[in-house]
Amino acid sequence: MRFELSHTDVVFITDRPVADGAQDPDCATHVLEARTRDRVLQAISEDGPLSATALASRLGLTPAAVRRHLDLLVDKGDIEEHEPAATRGRGRGRPARAYVLSEAGHIGMGSDYDDVATSALRFLAERAGDEAVGEFARERIADLEERLAEQLDAVGDDVAARAEILATALTSNGFAASTRPVAAGTPLAGVQLCQGHCPVQHVAAEFPQFCDAETDAFSRLLGVHVQRLATLAHGEHVCTTFIPLSGRTTQ
Repeated sequence: MRFELSHTDVVFITDRPVADGAQDPDCATHVLEARTRDRVLQAISEDGPLSATALASRLGLTPAAVRRHLDLLVDKGDIEEHEPAATRGRGRGRPARAYVLSEAGHIGMGSDYDDVATSALRFLAERAGDEAVGEFARERIADLEERLAEQLDAVGDDVAARAEILATALTSNGFAASTRPVAAGTPLAGVQLCQGHCPVQHVAAEFPQFCDAETDAFSRLLGVHVQRLATLAHGEHVCTTFIPLSGRTTQ
């Protein structure tokens, strides 16, 4: 028997039906506001921590409008302020407030099948052992590797281009992935792969084999040894993987 752990696209649901807006101008305004708020939430899930100024520039909104949505999202518990450790306790020179998804926000963007999937994997582990869970995790990520093979071959040894293709594929699978250059122009230059959402976060929290299989797959796909720096499953606000631009190996 083969267990399937799947994910449907992230869907944001407005507070009232869209169809109502055809007859009610106030409702149409409400729906538009809700959609904008969803855009703010999605941007934070993909690239957080983000400040109101950064969000305004990214989304083509005024900072005042963005702050209004941020306040509402904070009140709902979907996002929270992220304060870097280096600035904690300092009263002066504090940078602009930046926001990340809260635990509740991640749950809200997650799948209703988390409990079922976790129960199935517990059953598998009890009956067939932890290695069976690891095998399942590796088989699951192997499907992504197979689908990306042709696209990656097209860009050859360009690690940054390969990382961008990987991020796009991960986003299409619900991981809200993006890439950022790190230490450009230095021997330590690389790419930071960020995954702002994980559709199997709560499964991975109990079964780290999923994170391990994913990290190993990234190394194979990119042809370099990648380093996982942080994971949502371990309580961080984003999954972060460092990808060096040098040291590509022959696949």
